[in-house]
Amino acid sequence: MPLCNWSENVQFSSAQIYAPETIEEVQEIVRASRKVRVLGARHSFNDVASIDSQVEDATASQGRAENSSWAYISLENLNVPTEFDSGRGTVTCNAGITYGELCRRMHEEGAALHNMASLPHVTVAGACATGTHGSGDGNGNLATAVVGLELVTADGELRTLSLEEDGETFEGAVVALGGLGVVTRITLATEPAYTMQQYVYEDMPAAALYEHFDDVMSSAYSVSLFPDWQDGKVNQVWLKHRTGLWEETPATAAGSNASDATAQTVPGRKELFGATACRKEINHVANLPPDGLTPQLGVPGPWHERLPHFRIDSAPASVLELETEYFVPRAHAVPALQAVEGLRDLFKPLLLISEVRSVAADRLWLSQSYGTPTIGIHFSWKMNWKGVHEVMPVVEEALLPFEVRPHWGKLFTLAPAQVQAAYPMMDQFRSLLQSFDPEGKFRNGYLDRYIFG
Repeated sequence: MPLCNWSENVQFSSAQIYAPETIEEVQEIVRASRKVRVLGARHSFNDVASIDSQVEDATASQGRAENSSWAYISLENLNVPTEFDSGRGTVTCNAGITYGELCRRMHEEGAALHNMASLPHVTVAGACATGTHGSGDGNGNLATAVVGLELVTADGELRTLSLEEDGETFEGAVVALGGLGVVTRITLATEPAYTMQQYVYEDMPAAALYEHFDDVMSSAYSVSLFPDWQDGKVNQVWLKHRTGLWEETPATAAGSNASDATAQTVPGRKELFGATACRKEINHVANLPPDGLTPQLGVPGPWHERLPHFRIDSAPASVLELETEYFVPRAHAVPALQAVEGLRDLFKPLLLISEVRSVAADRLWLSQSYGTPTIGIHFSWKMNWKGVHEVMPVVEEALLPFEVRPHWGKLFTLAPAQVQAAYPMMDQFRSLLQSFDPEGKFRNGYLDRYIFG
């Protein structure tokens, strides 16, 4: 079967796939190859990770000819130990590790991250390289935890970068779309492990959301809105409360969801700006069971089992889907959401659910939240490529007045010039890529279009 991405809407070219066990092997592969891209969890919905591919219907065949000088590298077998530095408050790990595996190890060491994505199944390097984000008014995206990188550059040499020593260059290198080299080790800032609780509320009137948007989004450490844009309401609101430091007790050591002694339990509210509290666990997608989702109903538990929406030991999705996501500055949140709601009739036959989240501002050049706090407006579409391809430009046109930036790893049709204009440091990033990879060994069609096009 041809190699595809998660949702099988992108078929990768038939280049050789390597799974090196040592960094020296990575260096040898890079030196010997004309084109190189790294494959992570393959959760991107466009061709950002592909050497040479197109986004098209899953039933179509591209028939790409194999090129022996092209190489895909998977880091899943790379023998890089996970190392904790308690003095610096950091963890260094294989860049290809998944968040689920890394966070389990971190929690065992009493350490935590400030933020996680919905899916703990994605890799650390892949999520950071595309600006994947998580949620929270005070929480920067996942890449903002990165304080050090080790990468194999186009000449096969090993190079290290750090926030402390490399300043602006480092700020350009973290969200780099795989264009600088093969990131082998990544160092993240940590904090002490903590306890969380999660509550879900149903049927918030859209008018109440627009009137109290800041109050709603600041009502917990991490907040997710799930609208389908029909009937003038937000279907669900998920609140993830951070309640105190984690302290292992006999109950938690036995695998219970009991709280630690230092945590403050957050009592569940019966009502949230017109939305009512759920009395049973539910799925954010209508008519799907809650199996595989992280515990709700205010049951306390460790941070890495509440911040994501999905459990690490579950299948990462209940249905195949296509995904798009757009970011707008927080200052434009309400009019942008109202503009999207105005397209409700187009969404009805195509949309599974949307998710709206907030992300704090940062200084990473290609982060969607560079220089401004943002809201992400995410769409989970049914597997209808023709329909989704027709509706994306309509959504993008509605969001253009609001300084829209697309998610680098999801589907969009914005013109390259529009994408480039949204990033003030685009010229500097282009120069950074050329300085690291002058011959374009790590460049692909995606980078040619959206960075150099």
